[in-house]
Amino acid sequence: MATNSSTETDAAGQLSGVAHLLFSVASLCCRAMSTLNPSKWLPRLLALLFASASVVVAAVEVDNPERRGTWNLIVENDSFTGTDRNYTSGVQLSYLSRAERVPNWLRRAAVLFPDVNDRSKLRAGFSLGHSIFTPTEITQPLLIADDRPYASYLYGGIAVVVETEERLDTWLLNLGIVGPSARGEEIQNGLHEKIGSPTAEGWANQLRDQFAGALVSERRWRNLYQDDVYRLGVDINPHVGFSLGNTNTYINGGLTLRVGNDLANDFGPPRIRPSLPGSSYFETQDGFAWYLFAGIDVRYVAYNGFLERDPARAENRIDPESWVADAQAGAVLMWRRLRLSYTYIYRTDEFEQQLRPDEFGSLALSVKL
Repeated sequence: MATNSSTETDAAGQLSGVAHLLFSVASLCCRAMSTLNPSKWLPRLLALLFASASVVVAAVEVDNPERRGTWNLIVENDSFTGTDRNYTSGVQLSYLSRAERVPNWLRRAAVLFPDVNDRSKLRAGFSLGHSIFTPTEITQPLLIADDRPYASYLYGGIAVVVETEERLDTWLLNLGIVGPSARGEEIQNGLHEKIGSPTAEGWANQLRDQFAGALVSERRWRNLYQDDVYRLGVDINPHVGFSLGNTNTYINGGLTLRVGNDLANDFGPPRIRPSLPGSSYFETQDGFAWYLFAGIDVRYVAYNGFLERDPARAENRIDPESWVADAQAGAVLMWRRLRLSYTYIYRTDEFEQQLRPDEFGSLALSVKL
């Protein structure tokens, strides 16, 4: 009985540590963005995040396989690149179980997917996220007819990840709400007030409340060439996928190049979709690993729900682009049970009237517990 009590106390301590870490991450991001110059604060922010997370991991160093799932916090924001337009903010907290730690009902459902059987190595994922989209001129209170509408998206997700040594398949179902109930106005303007940015005045023109969701599928291959002595390697990752839903409907494909050591630890850093795929889990073969990466994803977009206005309104003059591409580059550091990544993303125009392409950054912290 004493052992069970000790285990419960350890678990509570871990959760408390993770909660404190996530709060610290959010506070650091808000404070950092107030300088408005990413080149000055971003390196310091990365170092502080990695150091603070190290304290939590050191405190829970007990080797217990039952607690080897992966928590991921992803913060994407155009303030990282000094802009404020289009896809302006995304935050996602997710948990991915250790291999084979999957509920029976989810395993039974997973065998319906291609190339999944009773012997497949599965992981279960759960996520909660929020995204914000705005036009370029946020100080204009009136409807801007030839720019994207204001929109916010609050969602939860459930995923099945199928892993082999050379391939990673992900099936993800996101369900949520787009509209005022997602509280995009309060979140954006509350943050802007704290960091001294202009108030977004046009939220009265945002998309109306509606149920939103999408089924996403991705397949990624790993082609690893590694020196066994120095553990330096090169990895070429092609990928294909699709999304079907009223948030995004598209098919996509692309390629990622990674250079570094211990590349078999993961399949790339996590991102908020639509994006180049990565992996929400990682494994460390020794104490420390790193790599640099660059990639491109091309999507044929049949429907983008965040660009749609009421078709009955005469002001609607948005013409979505059918082809959209993301180019990204960044770096990943891994130490013991930590992974930290930063990604710069350049996204081509999503609609014909768009004046400038998107540029934003993605900061991801992963902790294995």
